[in-house]
Amino acid sequence: MKFKTREDIGAPIDYVFGVVSDFETFQRKALRRGAEIARRDALETPGVGMAWDVAFAFRGKRREMQVQLVDHEPPNRMSFDSRMPGMIGYMGVELIALSRAHTRMVLEIELKPETLSARLLVQSMKLARGSLNKRFQVRVAEFAKTTEDRYGRMV
Repeated sequence: MKFKTREDIGAPIDYVFGVVSDFETFQRKALRRGAEIARRDALETPGVGMAWDVAFAFRGKRREMQVQLVDHEPPNRMSFDSRMPGMIGYMGVELIALSRAHTRMVLEIELKPETLSARLLVQSMKLARGSLNKRFQVRVAEFAKTTEDRYGRMV
């Protein structure tokens, strides 16, 4: 199952990459939403090999997942692989400079079930694909708008 969206942001590519690679901010936001996150690596600067153990509630069950940064090419892209019991996932963020002050962000998430129970979970998500896709697009649009607003206040 794939989700993909793109948003144009009124900020330079370097600024946008700095925001999308601010892992500590994303970690704090996830903690406020009830997730448990533990860093698994000892890297001091963002780069390939960063890894996290994540636990969260989804559809009434506790889910545990390992996430690893597998591609980090500032300021153009990063991608993550994730693994949870019965399922593997991929998330990619690609940034394209449209001009000096505008950036296009393309975000893609893919889930691949490996077991029958994971296939049932993905199948139920496919049935709700429309609403999940809309929520995904709204959240990405909100992130883009917030990023643009923060950049506008800096300039």
